Order: sequence, then structure tokens, then C-alpha cells
Amino acid sequence: MGRLEVLVVENFKSWRGRQVIGPFRKFTCIVGPNGSGKSNIMDALSFVMGEKIANLRVKHLQELIHGAHIGKPVSSSASVKIVYVEESGEEKIFARIIRGGSSEFHFGDNLVSRSAYLAELEKIGIILKARHCLVFQGTVESIAMKNPNERTKFLEEISTSGELAGEYEEKEKKLQKAEEDVLFHFNKKKKVAAEHKRAKKEKQEAERHQSVLEELITKKRQLQLFQLFHNEKKTHFLSIDLQHVKHELRATKESFLHQENIVKAKKMEHGVLTSQVQETEKELKSLKVLLDKRRKKYMKAKDNISNHLTQLDVANKSGKDFEKQYCKQEDDIRALEVELEDLDAAWKHFEKQVEEEILHKGRDIELEESQLDHYKELKERVRKKVATMTQQLEQLQREQKADEERLAFQKRRHEEFQGNIKQTNKRIEDNKKRIEKLEEYTKTCNDCLNEKKQQEEILHNKIQKAKSRISEVNEELDVIRSELQNAGIDIHEGNRQQKRAEVLEHLRRLYPDSVFGRLLDLCHPIHKKYQLAVTKIFGQNMFAVVVTSEKVARDCIRFLKEERAVPETFLALDYLDIEPINERLRKMKGCKLMVDVIRTQFPRVKKVIQFVCGNSLICETAEEARHIAFHGPERQKVVSLDGMLLLESGVISGGSSDLKDKARCWEEKELKNLKDRRTQLTQELKDLMKILHKETDLKQMQRVAQGTLARLQHSQLELEVIQKKHTAALYMEQSQQQNEVLTIESRCTVLSEGIREQQKRIEEFQEKIDKVEDDVFQHFCEEIGVENIREFENRHVKQPQEHDQKRLEFDKQKTRLNIQLEYSRNQLKKEKKKIIEFQGKIQKTREEIDNLRKTEESCQRIVNELKEKRQQLRDIFVTQNSDSEKVQVQVEEEQKKLLALDRKVGKLQKQLANIQTSLEQKQLEKHNMLLDCKVQGIEITLLLGSLDDIIEIKSGGEVESTQATTDMYEKAAAIEVDYSSLEAELKNLRSDDEVNTQLTLLQQQVAALENVLPKTAAPNLQALDNLKTAREKFHEARDALDASRREARICRQEFEQVKKRRHDLFSQCFEHILISVDQIYKKICRNSSAQAILSPENPEEPYLEGISYNCVAPGKRFMAMDQLSRGEKCLAALALLFAMHSFRPAPLLVLDEVDAALDNTNIGKVTSYIKEHAQELCQIIIISLKEEFYSRADALIRIYPEGESMFSQVKTLDPSQCPDNQESSKWPREPS
Repeated sequence: MGRLEVLVVENFKSWRGRQVIGPFRKFTCIVGPNGSGKSNIMDALSFVMGEKIANLRVKHLQELIHGAHIGKPVSSSASVKIVYVEESGEEKIFARIIRGGSSEFHFGDNLVSRSAYLAELEKIGIILKARHCLVFQGTVESIAMKNPNERTKFLEEISTSGELAGEYEEKEKKLQKAEEDVLFHFNKKKKVAAEHKRAKKEKQEAERHQSVLEELITKKRQLQLFQLFHNEKKTHFLSIDLQHVKHELRATKESFLHQENIVKAKKMEHGVLTSQVQETEKELKSLKVLLDKRRKKYMKAKDNISNHLTQLDVANKSGKDFEKQYCKQEDDIRALEVELEDLDAAWKHFEKQVEEEILHKGRDIELEESQLDHYKELKERVRKKVATMTQQLEQLQREQKADEERLAFQKRRHEEFQGNIKQTNKRIEDNKKRIEKLEEYTKTCNDCLNEKKQQEEILHNKIQKAKSRISEVNEELDVIRSELQNAGIDIHEGNRQQKRAEVLEHLRRLYPDSVFGRLLDLCHPIHKKYQLAVTKIFGQNMFAVVVTSEKVARDCIRFLKEERAVPETFLALDYLDIEPINERLRKMKGCKLMVDVIRTQFPRVKKVIQFVCGNSLICETAEEARHIAFHGPERQKVVSLDGMLLLESGVISGGSSDLKDKARCWEEKELKNLKDRRTQLTQELKDLMKILHKETDLKQMQRVAQGTLARLQHSQLELEVIQKKHTAALYMEQSQQQNEVLTIESRCTVLSEGIREQQKRIEEFQEKIDKVEDDVFQHFCEEIGVENIREFENRHVKQPQEHDQKRLEFDKQKTRLNIQLEYSRNQLKKEKKKIIEFQGKIQKTREEIDNLRKTEESCQRIVNELKEKRQQLRDIFVTQNSDSEKVQVQVEEEQKKLLALDRKVGKLQKQLANIQTSLEQKQLEKHNMLLDCKVQGIEITLLLGSLDDIIEIKSGGEVESTQATTDMYEKAAAIEVDYSSLEAELKNLRSDDEVNTQLTLLQQQVAALENVLPKTAAPNLQALDNLKTAREKFHEARDALDASRREARICRQEFEQVKKRRHDLFSQCFEHILISVDQIYKKICRNSSAQAILSPENPEEPYLEGISYNCVAPGKRFMAMDQLSRGEKCLAALALLFAMHSFRPAPLLVLDEVDAALDNTNIGKVTSYIKEHAQELCQIIIISLKEEFYSRADALIRIYPEGESMFSQVKTLDPSQCPDNQESSKWPREPS
């Protein structure tokens, strides 16, 4: 095993600067006075071994820096480093450095994480969690005085069995849950078994109850047969009375139909007249439309004439401009022709001059061949002599030519810009003239527009109110026509309702404060989608008359009888038995209370609505209605939006076409008001149309104003563009052109001066060259008889070339003038063609103006004719309207006669209805009796038909439809019952009293049996199903119990495995320490009678509870640990410490003043044990102040304070290298 070599501290606690402590030997003692910093070595070792700050006697990490405790830290960092040497000689360096508010861990030269650092320490045997290598001052006794649970926890850390504690607890909880599940399923199985037994008993009770029930059914069968027999008997008599009344009603209806045909004929005649009136009115409208079109055409013609006149004026002005341009073009052509004639004359003069020069010079000098060769030789000699000057001269000539070309280019540009400036000035003048014209035109347009606006405002104020009102009237008429068109009520139904309305109006006049009106008229659904549902719920009460009291209702009925009017239903407010609203239904989701979807403005009518609707609910769809009606905690009366009604009894009736027709009555109640309103609005519209006829003039005036405004805006826009953009741009362009001209002139001046200077230099070079030529050609010139060689060359070489160049320039200039003249003539032809075309357009415009004036006169004539025709149609319309009103009076008289016959028919119909009602009542009673037999399961013998054809209907309410009701009655009537089982005395009863008496007797017998039946035990009719269900539950509970037992077995196995692993780890550690501590204690005490005992409180699982530790000193009796002396406690604690250290040995063991409570004898024992046995296990470092201890150490390290700031210093001594008498002299003297 390795050892600690040295400890290096730097600015750590009392150690200032860098201090090297060591080297450490196998048994090293650290000595020094109190307060010198000995315990800081323990803190340094703890710090470098990764201990947390809380265990280092400071609150903050920075307090570990030297001087920080007095607020004067000597540095911002501190460090502790240990050098550990393996047995093989390999060194391992561990260092921990404080930087700022954190610390860094270094292993060797590498920066590592804390976890990696601690892992490297564990490799050499230092385990931070075990804390078995560092024993701080005053803690040695606490090791012996730990309570049993703390001692157990300490042993678990050493044995590493504590790492399995989490898994152990998890498996234990899982096992407990599995055992609880087993217990739960076992109890559930017992409960299900009891339910199975109870289900068997209920089945037996149901069988006993069935016998009593069969006797009751027999009595009920006799009662039903008795009722059916006498019902059929009464139905037969009512059928005979019904036939007699029908015959009388048929005859009265024939008279009614005859009178009705007369009324129809009169109405037909009235309809023809009305059609004629409508046709005339239609012609008036179409004539008005045509008149408006002609007026528009007339106004358009006037506008076109005005526009064409304006265009003609503009065209005349433009024509004059074109003529001026044409004259200017002719002047330019004449100037070009004059220039061309001058050029021809100059050319002829030049040719004549050349001929004269040739005659004046005489004959030419001709050279011989030898002279010519000599000339060339001399010329070559001259060329070589003046080569440099010739090159310079040619360079100057090229530069002069380039400058002359640039000067010519600038002059051409100067001429171009001068021409551009002239054009710009001309455009500026044109813009000024255009601005003056536009300003004058704008002023004229403004005056005209103001005048038009005043006229328009006057006319607009006259018709604005009428126009606004016409729009409102038309919208209201459209709505009314649409609603009336959608009503679609046949004539007969309308007449019948008209009669009922007249009677109701009469009643309201008789009882103004007591008769409110029909329920249909007093309320309405909050939305159209609820109309079908509300109609279904209202039923026959929909047309009922609402009155204040029962007395008023009886008076109204008496009046109807006297007037022989159609029967009515009355709802008296003081007579109604109203069911209270169940507020709980309002909280149900997916539905609403019917009373909540009906609105009324009469508070007292709400009571009637509540009576009619009750607690009925309304749903969006049939599926929702079925679910709420039958699948809730209680059955409810529910209706869907499509009219399907579901009753509490289970009966379902759907919507039908009759129901939809009846639902239209919600809209029909407003028809009368709509018709009256339509008549009123139609008359108002006619009056307003007379005022609106002036709107055409207003529109025409507005169009003229709009045209003027458009022209004004266009003129203003053009004026603004010319002033702000064109004129400004032209002035800017003029300024730029003038600046450019000045720039060009300055450039020309500079170029001219440069050319003059270059010409002087060229002349100088030419004189030098000429002098050389004169010297070389002197003899040659004398020989040929010329003054100098240049005269010869000019005459025979250069002069002909100059003449040819002059002729070429004359030819180019002539060609240019011819091309320009041809172009100008072509442009003149185009200008002339434009003038001819423009004159043609002017002529065409004048012809169009003449045609438009003719069209204007024609339109004006047609407009006058249409006005006359419109007046004629108005007269015809008045006549036809008068005839129609007369026929309408005749129709009303015939309708009165028809009303008298209708009343008689109504009386017979009422009588017929009473008989039919009685007959239907009997039929309904038979239907209900047969239905009771079907529902209650009463078996009766039938000769014909089947009870399966009988379905349930709502009694006392509206039936789904007449056809459906008739079908149900016919099915009931088609059933023929076998009455042979009915006693004869029950069949032979004559009077109604006898029948009622016998009926009461039978009902009492049935009631007696029904009273007896509940006294028996109430049977569970589902006993057999319950027994089957209980048997299935029993099997399920048994299977669940078996599954939970299997799961518990698996959890037990997993728990035992973890338990075994934890027990093995802990037992291995505990048994080792148990044996070692006794042996070590005997060795320390040097007596075999000494005893150290570790005893677990839970021998089976010692890690769950505490472990007691007791020692028996030699020659003493057994005493508890807290009753031992301090020295005995210290020996016991050291024995336990050495025993635990032997199980998991660390490379070193550091003890801080563990000898404080020991006397010299015990110190000698401990020292001897360490020297003899402990050094074999590890390196021991002890901080001690007692000579008996450190005198036997292998190495001594002395700590002493120095300086005013009290920083620690260290000295190391090897006692083996100095004599005993000189040992004290080796120590350095402490500073005073």
C-alpha cells in the first residue's frame, strides 16, 4: 500500500505563501503550541480529499484563503496539494485550488471534475463518504458514543450495503402492494359469492309472485272484454246518426258551391279589370322608361354638339399652326437652294483659278533618270540628318491635328447648343401661351360649374326627400310582396279564417279587457327553426282564444252558439291548472325548455304558455331527443326540431306534411297587416313618383356638371403639369444649355491658343529642316534652276494633291446640301399632306355637327310625342280603375250571401263534428282498451285481426295527422273480439246505469287483487339475469385472485434477492468488525480479559435497526458505554476505529489529538499498539502535544506561529538521526 509523501499548502487558512509539509513517514507526529495551526493540517487534508465547505469550519469558500477571516486576504486564490507514492514508486499528485467563488480539482497536471477526482481517490483507498481515514479533534469519543442507528448507518457506508437501500425499499413497497391486491381480490371474491347466493333467493321469490299475478290477469281480461263489448254496441248507434247528418250537410254544401261559383265569376270579372289596369300601368311604366331614354339621347346629342364645336375650335387653331410650320419649311428649302447655287459658283471659280495658275507658271521642270536618282539619294541623306526633328515635327503636327479636330467638334457642339437654345426658348414661349389659354378656359369652366351647382342644389333639395322615401317604400314593399308570395294560402281556407277572425274581432269589441286573442297571435318562437317543434307541442291549443276568466269563456261560447259560428277553444287564466317549471331541466345539456324558446310581449300570456308546454324539452336532432327522453335518469317529454315528439310513456310520433302546413300559421297571422300596409305604401309610392319625374332633369344636369368638372380637372391638371414640370424643366434645360455653351466657348479659346503655340513650334522645326535641306540640295537646285528644293516639290508633288483635296471637299459639301435639300422637300410634302388631312377632319367635324343638330331636333320631336301619349294612358288608367272598384263592390255583396250559407254549413258541420267526436271517442276508447291489453299482456281471443296492429297514441292531445288517426281507428275497428268467454248476464245489460254499476264492480275486484299483489315480496323480474351476472362476476373474481397471487409471488422473489445481497454485504462487514474489535481492544489493553462487544438489535436484518457497542475494561464489571471514563471511552473508540479501518483500509489514518483524554499509561498502550500492529496496515499521522506519543514517532513535524499576522511555519525532524540529548536543540527557536 502506498503512503503520503508531502503536503503542499499555499495561502490556505493560517499558512501564508507556499509551504511544504513533510515528508511523512509510516508513523508521523505533528506537534506545536495551541493556536499554531496544527488542526489546519486536518482541514487542508479534508479539503484536498474533496470534503464539502460545511465540514471545514467555514461558511464560504473564500474564508479558506489566508487573511480572509480578518478581511485582508493575501490573494484571490489558495491551493492544497498532496503527493502520494505507490509501493512501486509511482507518484500521484492530487490538488484542489480555490479560484474566485469556486474550486478546481487537478489530478496530476490535468483539470478534472469532482466525480473523477473522487474516483481516483477511491482507487488508492480513500473513500470520502466513509470518513474512516480522518479523525478530527474531539470526535474520537463520539465514535464510541454514537447511538445504535447512527452506528448502523456508519457500517452501511463502510460496507456499501446502503447503496441497495433504495432498491430494497422499492421492492418492499411493490411486495406490500401485491399482498394488498391479493387481500382485495380475496375480499371481492367473498362479496361476489354472497351476491350469487342472494340472486338465487330472488329467483325463488319471483316465481311465487307470478302465481298471484296470473289471477290478476284473468280478472283484468274479464274487465276488458266487458268494456269492449258495450263500446262496440254504442259505436253502432252513433254510426247511424252520423249518416243522417251527413246527408243534410251534403245538400247544404251544394247550395254553397253554387253561390261560390257566382262569387268566383264576379272575382274573375274583377280580375280581368285588374289585369287591364295593370297592363295600362305597365304601359305607363314602359312609356316612362322610353321617355327617359329619349330624353337621355336628346341631352347626349346636345352634349355631343357642344363637344364637337369645341373640337372644331381647337382644330382650326391647330390648322393655323400647321400652315405656319409649312411656310417656315418652304423658307428653309429656298435658303438651301441659294446655298447650293453659291457652292457651284465657288467651285467653277476655283477650277478657273487652277487653269490660270498652270498657264502663268509655264512649262514644268522634267528631271532625267540620273538626276532623279541623285534627288532620291540626297533626299535620303536629308531624311537621316533630320530624322529626330522630323519625328518631333510629326508629333507636333499630330497633336495640332487632334487639337484642331477637338476645336472643330467643340464648334459643332456650340452650333448645336445654340440651335437647342433657340428651340427651348420657342417651347417656353409656346408653354406661356398655352398657360394663358388654360387659365382663361379654367376660369370659364369654374363660372359655368358654379352656376350648374346652384341649379343642381335647388333641384336636389326638391326631390331628395321624395327619393329617400321611395327607397324606403320600395324596400318595404319588396319584403311585403316576398312574404305574401311565400304565404300561398288557398281561397277556401282564407275565407274560413276570415270568418273566424270577424267573430274574434266581435268578441274583442264585446269584452275589450277580457279577450286577449288567439294564442297563435299572442306569442311566437324566438327563431324560425323552432316553428315545427312549437306547433307540435301547442297542438289544438294553437288556435285557442285566451280570456281572463271562466265566466268570460262561457259568455263567449254562448255568443258563438247564437251566431252559429265555428266552435272555438277558450283558455281561461283563472281556470288553468299549471304545472310548475322544473328548474333542474334548464341545466341539462343538449336541450332547452320549450317555454324558453317562445316569446311574448304580454306577461299574463306566459301563464298560458306554461300550461300548454309544461316541462316539455326541445332538442336539435332526433338522436339527441331520443337519448334525453329515454336514456336519462327520468323519462321526459321531448320534441326535436323536425317535429318528432317523444312522450314519457314511450310513444313516438314524427313530423308530417300536415304539421309543416300548420306551422305556416305563424307567418299567416301577419298577412292581413301586410296587405293593408301594401295598399298604403302603393298609394304613397304613386304620389312620390310624380315628384320623382324631375330626377331625369337632375341627372342630366349632373352629367353636364360632371363633364364640365372633368374638363376643368383635366385643364387644371394640364396647367399644373405645364407650370410645375414642363416649364421648370425647360428653364432648367435652358440654363444647362447656356452653361454648356459657356463651357464650350472657354474650351475653344484654350484650344485656339494651344494651336497657335503649336503652329509657332512647327514653323521653328520646319525652318531647321528647311535649312538642312538647303545645305544638302544647294548644288542640285542650282543644277535644275530652282531657288530651293521645296519650290520644286510644291510645284510637282504637293500642289496637285492640294487641288485634289479641295475638289473632294467641294464634292462632299455639295452632296451634303443635296441630301439636306431632298430631306427638307420630303418633310414639306408630309407637312402638306398633314394640312390636307386636317382640313378633311375639320370638314368632317362640321358635317357631324350638322347631323347631330338634325338628331337633336328629331329627339326633341319624339319626346314631345311621348309626353302626349303618356297623358292619354293616364286618362285611360283612371277610367279602368273606377270600373274595377265598382266590380269589387259587387263581389263583396255576393260574398255576404256566401257567408250566410257558410254559417249554415258550419252549424251542420258542428253537429257532425259532435257526433264524430263521440264516435272517435268510442273508437279511441276501444283503441286504448286494446292497447291496454297489448301493453299489460292481457290475452283475449280474437276472431279477426291482431293486437300487433295497435300502437300507442297521445290521449287528450293532438294526434299526428288525420290520416294516421283514421288508419289507427280502422285497424282497431277491423279487430273482431271473441266474447264467448264473457258471461251472458254481463252482455244483456240495457241501460247505461246498469253498465256503469257492473263496470265499477269489476274494477273493484281488479283493484283488490292489485292491492294484494304489492303486499307480497316485490319480485325482481330480472332475477334470472342477475343470477347469471353474479355467476360471471364470481368467476372473474376467482381469476383476478389467482393473478394477484402470482404477481405477489414474483415480487416476493425479487425482494428476497435484493434482501440477500444487502444482508451479505452488511454481514461481511459486521462479522469482520465484530471479531476484529475484540482482538484489537485486547491488544490495546494488553489483557485477554478485556472485551469489546457489537450486538445487533435485529439479528435477522441488522441494517434495519441499531447496533449496540459495549466494552468491559480489564478487572472491571460490565457497564454501559456512557458510564465509562473518558479514557476508557477513548480506548473503546480507537479499537472500533482500527477495526473498521481494517475492513476497508485506507493508505493513511490521521488522528487529531486523540490522546487528550488518555493518561500516560493508556498513551503508552496506544503507542505500543500503533508501533507493533497499526503501522503494518497503513500510514498513521497523529497530531499530539504529549511527549509519550511523539517521542516514539518515525518523524516529527513542528508547527509554530510567526509574525504579527500569526501565520504558521513548519519544521520537520527525523528523530532517528539525532541523539536523545540533542533532540530539543534541533528545533528552531520560536520568534518572540
